[in-house]
Amino acid sequence: MKMSNSLVWFRRDLRAFDHAALHRALTSSNRVYCVFVYDSDILDPLPRDDRRVRFIHASLASLDAELRRLGAYLIVRQGRPLEVIPALATELAVDAVLVCADYEPDAVERDAQMAERLSNDGRKFLSLKDQVIFEQDEVRTLAGGPFSVFTPYKNAWLKRLAAMPEALASYPVDPYAHAFAPPLGSSALPSLSEIGFEPGEPPLPAGMEGAEELFERFVSHIADYGQARDFPAEDGTSRLSAHLRFGTTSIRHLVRTARQMIENGAGGSGATVWLSELIWRDFYSMILARNPQVVTCSFKPAFDAIAWEQDDELFSAWCEGRTGYPLVDAAMAQLNRTGFMHNRLRMVSASFLTKDLGIDWRRGERYFALKLNDYDLASNNGGWQWAASTGCDAQPWFRIFNPVAQSQRFDAQGEFIRAWVPALERLGAKEIHAPWLVDTDVLAEKGVVLGRDYPLPVVDHDAARKRTLERFAVVKKTSSQFS
Repeated sequence: MKMSNSLVWFRRDLRAFDHAALHRALTSSNRVYCVFVYDSDILDPLPRDDRRVRFIHASLASLDAELRRLGAYLIVRQGRPLEVIPALATELAVDAVLVCADYEPDAVERDAQMAERLSNDGRKFLSLKDQVIFEQDEVRTLAGGPFSVFTPYKNAWLKRLAAMPEALASYPVDPYAHAFAPPLGSSALPSLSEIGFEPGEPPLPAGMEGAEELFERFVSHIADYGQARDFPAEDGTSRLSAHLRFGTTSIRHLVRTARQMIENGAGGSGATVWLSELIWRDFYSMILARNPQVVTCSFKPAFDAIAWEQDDELFSAWCEGRTGYPLVDAAMAQLNRTGFMHNRLRMVSASFLTKDLGIDWRRGERYFALKLNDYDLASNNGGWQWAASTGCDAQPWFRIFNPVAQSQRFDAQGEFIRAWVPALERLGAKEIHAPWLVDTDVLAEKGVVLGRDYPLPVVDHDAARKRTLERFAVVKKTSSQFS
Protein backbone atom coordinates (compact mmCIF):
# COMPACT_ATOMS: atom_id res chain seq x y z
CA MET A 1 0.00 0.00 0.00
CA LYS A 2 1.38 3.38 -1.05
CA MET A 3 1.89 5.83 1.81
CA SER A 4 1.47 9.55 1.43
CA ASN A 5 4.23 10.76 3.74
CA SER A 6 6.75 8.76 5.78
CA LEU A 7 9.51 9.56 8.22
CA VAL A 8 12.81 7.66 8.40
CA TRP A 9 14.29 7.85 11.89
CA PHE A 10 18.07 7.35 11.77
CA ARG A 11 19.70 5.78 14.84
CA ARG A 12 22.71 3.48 14.35
CA ASP A 13 22.46 3.56 10.55
CA LEU A 14 24.03 6.91 9.59
CA ARG A 15 24.36 6.49 5.85
CA ALA A 16 22.34 7.11 2.68
CA PHE A 17 23.19 3.98 0.70
CA ASP A 18 22.24 0.31 0.99
CA HIS A 19 19.80 1.30 3.73
CA ALA A 20 16.81 -0.96 4.43
CA ALA A 21 14.47 1.59 6.03
CA LEU A 22 15.32 4.40 3.61
CA HIS A 23 14.84 2.13 0.60
CA ARG A 24 11.49 0.89 1.91
CA ALA A 25 10.26 4.41 2.58
CA LEU A 26 11.34 5.76 -0.80
CA THR A 27 9.74 2.88 -2.72
CA SER A 28 6.44 2.99 -0.84
CA SER A 29 5.83 6.70 -0.14
CA ASN A 30 5.05 9.84 -2.08
CA ARG A 31 7.22 11.96 0.21
CA VAL A 32 9.97 10.93 2.63
CA TYR A 33 11.43 12.94 5.52
CA CYS A 34 14.56 12.07 7.49
CA VAL A 35 15.31 12.73 11.15
CA PHE A 36 17.98 12.08 13.76
CA VAL A 37 17.37 12.66 17.45
CA TYR A 38 20.14 13.41 19.91
CA ASP A 39 18.65 11.24 22.63
CA SER A 40 18.87 13.14 25.93
CA ASP A 41 18.46 9.91 27.92
CA ILE A 42 21.69 8.63 26.35
CA LEU A 43 23.64 11.89 26.11
CA ASP A 44 22.93 13.49 29.47
CA PRO A 45 25.12 11.10 31.53
CA LEU A 46 28.09 11.34 29.12
CA PRO A 47 31.17 13.53 29.69
CA ARG A 48 31.04 16.76 27.72
CA ASP A 49 34.10 15.75 25.68
CA ASP A 50 32.80 12.31 24.72
CA ARG A 51 34.59 11.13 21.59
CA ARG A 52 31.62 9.14 20.29
CA VAL A 53 29.40 12.23 20.21
CA ARG A 54 32.04 13.93 18.08
CA PHE A 55 32.04 10.94 15.74
CA ILE A 56 28.24 11.01 15.50
CA HIS A 57 28.23 14.77 14.94
CA ALA A 58 30.73 14.53 12.08
CA SER A 59 28.88 11.55 10.60
CA LEU A 60 25.59 13.46 10.65
CA ALA A 61 27.24 16.25 8.64
CA SER A 62 28.30 13.61 6.11
CA LEU A 63 24.80 12.14 6.01
CA ASP A 64 23.14 15.53 5.61
CA ALA A 65 25.51 16.45 2.77
CA GLU A 66 24.67 13.22 0.94
CA LEU A 67 20.93 13.72 1.48
CA ARG A 68 21.21 17.25 0.09
CA ARG A 69 23.00 15.87 -2.96
CA LEU A 70 19.93 13.70 -3.41
CA GLY A 71 17.61 16.68 -3.02
CA ALA A 72 16.68 15.98 0.59
CA TYR A 73 17.83 17.08 4.06
CA LEU A 74 18.21 15.82 7.61
CA ILE A 75 16.03 17.10 10.43
CA VAL A 76 17.98 17.05 13.71
CA ARG A 77 16.24 17.33 17.07
CA GLN A 78 17.32 16.89 20.68
CA GLY A 79 15.25 15.35 23.48
CA ARG A 80 13.51 12.12 24.38
CA PRO A 81 12.62 10.20 21.19
CA LEU A 82 9.34 9.00 22.70
CA GLU A 83 8.29 12.64 22.80
CA VAL A 84 10.15 14.05 19.78
CA ILE A 85 9.23 11.45 17.14
CA PRO A 86 5.43 11.34 17.67
CA ALA A 87 5.34 15.15 17.74
CA LEU A 88 7.35 15.39 14.51
CA ALA A 89 5.21 12.70 12.89
CA THR A 90 2.14 14.80 13.67
CA GLU A 91 3.81 17.98 12.42
CA LEU A 92 4.74 16.36 9.10
CA ALA A 93 1.47 14.39 8.81
CA VAL A 94 3.25 11.13 8.07
CA ASP A 95 1.54 7.78 7.75
CA ALA A 96 4.47 5.79 9.14
CA VAL A 97 7.81 6.01 10.89
CA LEU A 98 10.44 3.61 9.58
CA VAL A 99 13.59 2.48 11.38
CA CYS A 100 16.35 -0.07 11.12
CA ALA A 101 15.93 -2.63 13.90
CA ASP A 102 17.95 -2.35 17.10
CA TYR A 103 18.30 -5.42 19.33
CA GLU A 104 19.56 -3.93 22.59
CA PRO A 105 17.02 -4.43 25.42
CA ASP A 106 16.50 -0.72 26.11
CA ALA A 107 16.04 -0.04 22.41
CA VAL A 108 13.59 -2.93 22.05
CA GLU A 109 11.52 -1.55 24.92
CA ARG A 110 11.68 1.99 23.53
CA ASP A 111 10.60 0.83 20.08
CA ALA A 112 7.68 -1.12 21.54
CA GLN A 113 6.52 2.02 23.33
CA MET A 114 7.04 4.06 20.17
CA ALA A 115 4.94 1.64 18.11
CA GLU A 116 2.13 1.90 20.66
CA ARG A 117 2.19 5.70 20.74
CA LEU A 118 2.22 6.00 16.98
CA SER A 119 -0.55 3.42 16.69
CA ASN A 120 -2.67 5.47 19.07
CA ASP A 121 -2.20 8.35 16.62
CA GLY A 122 -3.19 6.17 13.68
CA ARG A 123 0.37 5.76 12.38
CA LYS A 124 2.51 2.72 11.64
CA PHE A 125 5.92 1.91 13.05
CA LEU A 126 7.96 -0.25 10.67
CA SER A 127 11.23 -1.84 11.84
CA LEU A 128 13.49 -3.47 9.24
CA LYS A 129 16.59 -5.66 9.55
CA ASP A 130 19.70 -3.75 8.56
CA GLN A 131 22.63 -4.02 11.01
CA VAL A 132 23.03 -7.81 10.75
CA ILE A 133 22.80 -10.38 7.96
CA PHE A 134 20.73 -12.84 9.98
CA GLU A 135 18.84 -11.86 13.10
CA GLN A 136 17.53 -13.72 16.14
CA ASP A 137 16.02 -17.05 14.98
CA GLU A 138 17.04 -16.91 11.32
CA VAL A 139 19.96 -19.28 11.96
CA ARG A 140 18.90 -22.33 13.98
CA THR A 141 20.21 -25.73 14.98
CA LEU A 142 18.99 -28.86 13.21
CA ALA A 143 16.58 -29.30 16.13
CA GLY A 144 15.18 -25.84 15.47
CA GLY A 145 16.65 -24.19 18.55
CA PRO A 146 19.16 -21.38 19.04
CA PHE A 147 22.92 -21.83 18.97
CA SER A 148 25.06 -21.11 22.02
CA VAL A 149 28.46 -22.03 20.54
CA PHE A 150 30.03 -19.95 17.81
CA THR A 151 31.64 -22.46 15.43
CA PRO A 152 28.47 -24.50 14.78
CA TYR A 153 26.61 -21.19 14.43
CA LYS A 154 29.13 -19.94 11.87
CA ASN A 155 28.83 -23.13 9.83
CA ALA A 156 25.04 -22.90 9.85
CA TRP A 157 25.26 -19.17 9.03
CA LEU A 158 27.41 -19.85 5.99
CA LYS A 159 25.12 -22.66 4.87
CA ARG A 160 22.05 -20.45 5.17
CA LEU A 161 23.73 -17.65 3.24
CA ALA A 162 24.59 -20.06 0.44
CA ALA A 163 20.91 -21.04 0.28
CA MET A 164 19.71 -17.42 0.63
CA PRO A 165 22.04 -15.14 -1.36
CA GLU A 166 19.27 -12.53 -1.31
CA ALA A 167 20.27 -11.85 2.31
CA LEU A 168 23.09 -9.78 0.84
CA ALA A 169 20.89 -7.89 -1.62
CA SER A 170 21.49 -4.16 -1.66
CA TYR A 171 18.84 -1.56 -0.78
CA PRO A 172 19.54 1.28 -3.25
CA VAL A 173 18.59 4.87 -2.52
CA ASP A 174 19.67 7.03 -5.48
CA PRO A 175 17.14 5.69 -8.05
CA TYR A 176 14.24 6.68 -5.80
CA ALA A 177 15.51 10.07 -4.62
CA HIS A 178 12.60 11.84 -6.30
CA ALA A 179 10.45 10.78 -3.34
CA PHE A 180 12.50 12.81 -0.83
CA ALA A 181 10.92 15.90 0.69
CA PRO A 182 12.97 18.93 -0.46
CA PRO A 183 14.86 21.09 2.07
CA LEU A 184 12.99 23.84 3.86
CA GLY A 185 15.23 26.89 4.26
CA SER A 186 18.79 26.50 5.49
CA SER A 187 17.97 24.06 8.34
CA ALA A 188 21.61 23.98 9.50
CA LEU A 189 22.72 21.14 11.75
CA PRO A 190 23.34 22.09 15.40
CA SER A 191 26.95 22.46 16.50
CA LEU A 192 28.49 20.38 19.27
CA SER A 193 28.26 23.39 21.56
CA GLU A 194 24.56 23.78 20.79
CA ILE A 195 23.87 20.24 21.95
CA GLY A 196 25.93 20.77 25.11
CA PHE A 197 29.27 19.19 24.16
CA GLU A 198 32.77 20.54 23.78
CA PRO A 199 33.95 21.17 20.21
CA GLY A 200 36.60 18.79 18.90
CA GLU A 201 37.64 16.50 16.11
CA PRO A 202 36.22 12.96 15.83
CA PRO A 203 38.56 10.19 17.06
CA LEU A 204 38.80 8.61 13.59
CA PRO A 205 37.69 9.41 10.03
CA ALA A 206 33.93 9.75 10.34
CA GLY A 207 30.89 9.43 8.13
CA MET A 208 30.41 7.39 4.98
CA GLU A 209 33.60 8.82 3.46
CA GLY A 210 35.61 7.86 6.53
CA ALA A 211 34.26 4.33 6.44
CA GLU A 212 35.06 3.91 2.76
CA GLU A 213 38.56 5.34 3.23
CA LEU A 214 39.32 2.85 6.00
CA PHE A 215 37.75 -0.03 4.09
CA GLU A 216 39.72 0.61 0.91
CA ARG A 217 42.95 0.82 2.90
CA PHE A 218 42.16 -2.42 4.74
CA VAL A 219 41.16 -4.35 1.62
CA SER A 220 44.52 -3.52 0.05
CA HIS A 221 46.25 -5.70 2.66
CA ILE A 222 43.42 -7.99 3.79
CA ALA A 223 45.44 -11.07 2.76
CA ASP A 224 47.66 -10.47 5.78
CA TYR A 225 44.78 -10.06 8.21
CA GLY A 226 44.83 -13.62 9.57
CA GLN A 227 48.33 -13.08 10.99
CA ALA A 228 48.65 -9.31 11.39
CA ARG A 229 45.43 -8.89 13.40
CA ASP A 230 47.05 -10.39 16.53
CA PHE A 231 49.92 -7.91 16.77
CA PRO A 232 48.91 -4.57 18.31
CA ALA A 233 51.97 -2.70 17.04
CA GLU A 234 50.91 -3.44 13.46
CA ASP A 235 48.10 -1.71 11.57
CA GLY A 236 46.58 -5.07 10.71
CA THR A 237 42.89 -4.57 11.53
CA SER A 238 40.15 -2.83 9.58
CA ARG A 239 39.41 -0.14 12.21
CA LEU A 240 35.80 -0.32 10.96
CA SER A 241 34.18 -1.34 14.26
CA ALA A 242 32.96 2.17 15.10
CA HIS A 243 31.58 2.53 11.58
CA LEU A 244 29.70 -0.74 11.94
CA ARG A 245 28.43 0.38 15.35
CA PHE A 246 26.99 3.62 13.97
CA GLY A 247 26.06 2.28 10.56
CA THR A 248 28.17 4.62 8.44
CA THR A 249 28.93 1.55 6.36
CA SER A 250 26.73 -1.38 5.38
CA ILE A 251 27.34 -4.84 6.82
CA ARG A 252 25.95 -6.29 3.58
CA HIS A 253 28.52 -4.31 1.58
CA LEU A 254 31.35 -5.63 3.75
CA VAL A 255 30.19 -9.25 3.63
CA ARG A 256 29.58 -9.06 -0.12
CA THR A 257 33.12 -7.79 -0.63
CA ALA A 258 34.66 -10.41 1.64
CA ARG A 259 32.82 -13.25 -0.11
CA GLN A 260 33.79 -11.95 -3.54
CA MET A 261 37.43 -11.82 -2.52
CA ILE A 262 37.24 -15.35 -1.12
CA GLU A 263 35.59 -16.66 -4.30
CA ASN A 264 38.11 -14.85 -6.52
CA GLY A 265 41.07 -15.89 -4.39
CA ALA A 266 42.01 -12.23 -4.07
CA GLY A 267 41.91 -11.98 -0.28
CA GLY A 268 43.98 -14.99 0.67
CA SER A 269 43.21 -16.56 4.01
CA GLY A 270 42.77 -13.10 5.52
CA ALA A 271 39.40 -12.53 3.84
CA THR A 272 38.08 -15.79 5.27
CA VAL A 273 39.25 -14.89 8.77
CA TRP A 274 37.72 -11.41 8.49
CA LEU A 275 34.38 -12.82 7.32
CA SER A 276 34.40 -15.00 10.43
CA GLU A 277 34.84 -11.86 12.55
CA LEU A 278 31.81 -10.29 10.86
CA ILE A 279 29.80 -13.42 11.65
CA TRP A 280 30.75 -13.02 15.33
CA ARG A 281 28.75 -9.75 15.25
CA ASP A 282 25.63 -11.60 14.14
CA PHE A 283 26.24 -14.28 16.76
CA TYR A 284 26.52 -11.88 19.68
CA SER A 285 23.57 -9.84 18.40
CA MET A 286 21.49 -13.03 18.36
CA ILE A 287 22.61 -13.97 21.86
CA LEU A 288 21.62 -10.56 23.23
CA ALA A 289 18.30 -10.47 21.41
CA ARG A 290 17.32 -13.90 22.70
CA ASN A 291 18.86 -13.49 26.16
CA PRO A 292 18.51 -9.86 27.27
CA GLN A 293 19.34 -10.90 30.84
CA VAL A 294 23.02 -11.21 29.86
CA VAL A 295 23.32 -7.43 30.25
CA THR A 296 23.48 -7.90 34.01
CA CYS A 297 23.76 -11.69 34.47
CA SER A 298 25.94 -14.51 33.25
CA PHE A 299 24.69 -16.38 30.20
CA LYS A 300 24.42 -19.50 32.36
CA PRO A 301 22.89 -18.68 35.76
CA ALA A 302 25.28 -20.90 37.71
CA PHE A 303 28.19 -18.60 36.90
CA ASP A 304 26.59 -15.82 38.94
CA ALA A 305 27.56 -17.78 42.06
CA ILE A 306 31.25 -16.97 41.49
CA ALA A 307 32.64 -15.01 44.45
CA TRP A 308 34.40 -12.06 42.81
CA GLU A 309 36.87 -9.85 44.67
CA GLN A 310 35.64 -6.46 45.90
CA ASP A 311 38.82 -4.41 45.60
CA ASP A 312 38.38 -0.84 44.39
CA GLU A 313 42.11 -0.09 44.55
CA LEU A 314 42.97 -2.95 42.22
CA PHE A 315 40.14 -1.99 39.89
CA SER A 316 41.42 1.59 39.75
CA ALA A 317 44.93 0.34 39.03
CA TRP A 318 43.56 -1.66 36.09
CA CYS A 319 41.48 1.25 34.78
CA GLU A 320 44.40 3.66 34.97
CA GLY A 321 47.04 1.30 33.59
CA ARG A 322 48.97 0.91 36.84
CA THR A 323 49.04 -2.88 37.20
CA GLY A 324 52.78 -3.33 36.73
CA TYR A 325 52.16 -5.65 33.77
CA PRO A 326 53.39 -3.63 30.76
CA LEU A 327 51.15 -5.07 28.04
CA VAL A 328 48.02 -4.62 30.16
CA ASP A 329 49.02 -1.09 31.12
CA ALA A 330 49.81 -0.19 27.51
CA ALA A 331 46.42 -1.51 26.42
CA MET A 332 44.60 0.56 29.03
CA ALA A 333 46.64 3.65 28.12
CA GLN A 334 45.62 3.22 24.48
CA LEU A 335 41.97 2.90 25.49
CA ASN A 336 41.99 5.87 27.86
CA ARG A 337 43.79 8.21 25.49
CA THR A 338 42.16 7.26 22.18
CA GLY A 339 38.97 5.27 22.79
CA PHE A 340 40.41 2.38 20.79
CA MET A 341 41.82 -0.93 21.98
CA HIS A 342 43.23 -3.65 19.78
CA ASN A 343 41.08 -6.81 19.88
CA ARG A 344 43.88 -9.06 21.12
CA LEU A 345 44.45 -6.63 23.97
CA ARG A 346 40.75 -6.57 24.83
CA MET A 347 41.05 -10.28 25.56
CA VAL A 348 44.30 -9.87 27.49
CA SER A 349 43.07 -6.96 29.62
CA ALA A 350 39.70 -8.61 30.29
CA SER A 351 41.36 -11.85 31.29
CA PHE A 352 43.71 -9.95 33.58
CA LEU A 353 40.86 -8.15 35.36
CA THR A 354 38.78 -11.29 35.87
CA LYS A 355 41.41 -14.01 36.22
CA ASP A 356 44.42 -12.21 37.76
CA LEU A 357 42.59 -9.60 39.84
CA GLY A 358 39.46 -11.72 40.33
CA ILE A 359 37.17 -8.74 39.71
CA ASP A 360 33.66 -9.11 38.31
CA TRP A 361 33.50 -8.92 34.52
CA ARG A 362 30.53 -6.54 34.77
CA ARG A 363 32.77 -3.80 36.17
CA GLY A 364 35.17 -4.13 33.28
CA GLU A 365 32.35 -4.27 30.75
CA ARG A 366 30.92 -1.01 32.05
CA TYR A 367 34.33 0.67 31.96
CA PHE A 368 34.78 -0.32 28.34
CA ALA A 369 31.26 1.01 27.69
CA LEU A 370 32.39 4.42 28.93
CA LYS A 371 35.60 4.50 26.92
CA LEU A 372 35.30 2.56 23.65
CA ASN A 373 34.58 4.54 20.48
CA ASP A 374 33.03 1.40 19.00
CA TYR A 375 31.09 0.35 22.10
CA ASP A 376 28.43 -2.13 21.09
CA LEU A 377 26.51 -3.81 23.92
CA ALA A 378 26.16 -7.20 22.24
CA SER A 379 29.79 -7.57 21.18
CA ASN A 380 31.24 -6.00 24.32
CA ASN A 381 29.13 -8.12 26.64
CA GLY A 382 29.86 -11.26 24.65
CA GLY A 383 33.58 -10.60 24.61
CA TRP A 384 33.74 -9.94 28.33
CA GLN A 385 31.77 -13.03 29.23
CA TRP A 386 33.99 -15.09 26.91
CA ALA A 387 37.14 -13.80 28.64
CA ALA A 388 35.65 -14.30 32.10
CA SER A 389 34.43 -17.82 31.24
CA THR A 390 30.92 -16.89 32.35
CA GLY A 391 29.13 -16.76 29.03
CA CYS A 392 28.09 -18.82 26.05
CA ASP A 393 30.87 -20.37 24.02
CA ALA A 394 33.15 -19.50 26.93
CA GLN A 395 36.79 -20.48 26.99
CA PRO A 396 37.33 -23.25 29.55
CA TRP A 397 37.41 -21.73 33.02
CA PHE A 398 40.88 -23.16 33.68
CA ARG A 399 42.39 -21.41 30.62
CA ILE A 400 43.95 -18.21 31.93
CA PHE A 401 45.98 -15.80 29.80
CA ASN A 402 49.50 -15.23 31.10
CA PRO A 403 50.03 -11.49 30.54
CA VAL A 404 53.81 -11.87 30.24
CA ALA A 405 53.58 -14.72 27.74
CA GLN A 406 51.01 -12.76 25.72
CA SER A 407 53.36 -9.79 25.72
CA GLN A 408 56.36 -11.84 24.62
CA ARG A 409 54.38 -13.52 21.86
CA PHE A 410 52.39 -10.62 20.41
CA ASP A 411 54.67 -7.65 21.14
CA ALA A 412 58.00 -9.45 21.10
CA GLN A 413 60.13 -6.36 20.51
CA GLY A 414 58.07 -4.23 22.90
CA GLU A 415 57.12 -1.70 20.22
CA PHE A 416 53.53 -1.35 21.39
CA ILE A 417 54.52 -1.10 25.04
CA ARG A 418 57.07 1.63 24.35
CA ALA A 419 54.48 3.61 22.40
CA TRP A 420 52.05 3.72 25.31
CA VAL A 421 54.22 3.34 28.43
CA PRO A 422 57.03 5.88 27.94
CA ALA A 423 58.54 5.07 31.36
CA LEU A 424 59.73 1.78 29.83
CA GLU A 425 60.84 3.09 26.44
CA ARG A 426 64.57 2.50 27.13
CA LEU A 427 64.14 -1.15 28.11
CA GLY A 428 65.21 -3.84 25.67
CA ALA A 429 63.06 -6.55 24.15
CA LYS A 430 64.09 -9.09 26.79
CA GLU A 431 63.51 -6.68 29.70
CA ILE A 432 60.31 -4.85 28.84
CA HIS A 433 57.77 -7.64 29.32
CA ALA A 434 58.50 -8.28 33.01
CA PRO A 435 60.66 -5.44 34.39
CA TRP A 436 60.39 -6.74 37.97
CA LEU A 437 62.57 -9.69 36.92
CA VAL A 438 65.33 -7.37 35.68
CA ASP A 439 68.28 -6.52 37.94
CA THR A 440 67.68 -3.19 39.67
CA ASP A 441 71.06 -1.85 38.56
CA VAL A 442 70.20 -2.56 34.91
CA LEU A 443 66.85 -0.80 35.35
CA ALA A 444 68.52 2.16 37.05
CA GLU A 445 70.95 2.54 34.15
CA LYS A 446 67.93 2.92 31.90
CA GLY A 447 66.15 5.39 34.16
CA VAL A 448 63.61 3.04 35.72
CA VAL A 449 63.06 2.61 39.42
CA LEU A 450 60.14 0.29 40.08
CA GLY A 451 57.62 1.77 42.45
CA ARG A 452 58.65 5.27 41.36
CA ASP A 453 58.81 5.38 37.55
CA TYR A 454 56.70 2.31 36.91
CA PRO A 455 54.59 0.21 39.31
CA LEU A 456 55.57 -3.10 40.77
CA PRO A 457 53.08 -5.86 39.82
CA VAL A 458 49.87 -5.52 41.82
CA VAL A 459 49.53 -9.32 41.89
CA ASP A 460 51.67 -12.37 41.29
CA HIS A 461 50.27 -14.12 38.23
CA ASP A 462 50.98 -17.66 39.42
CA ALA A 463 49.36 -17.04 42.80
CA ALA A 464 46.41 -15.28 41.15
CA ARG A 465 45.97 -18.20 38.78
CA LYS A 466 45.68 -20.60 41.69
CA ARG A 467 43.07 -18.38 43.38
CA THR A 468 41.04 -18.26 40.17
CA LEU A 469 41.10 -22.04 39.81
CA GLU A 470 39.89 -22.34 43.40
CA ARG A 471 37.19 -19.69 42.84
CA PHE A 472 35.74 -21.52 39.86
CA ALA A 473 36.20 -24.95 41.41
CA VAL A 474 33.88 -24.02 44.28
CA VAL A 475 31.05 -23.40 41.82
CA LYS A 476 32.03 -26.36 39.66
CA LYS A 477 31.24 -28.72 42.52
CA THR A 478 27.58 -27.73 42.47
CA SER A 479 27.08 -27.14 38.77
CA SER A 480 27.37 -28.98 35.47
CA GLN A 481 27.66 -25.76 33.46
CA PHE A 482 31.44 -25.77 33.32
CA SER A 483 33.55 -26.96 30.43
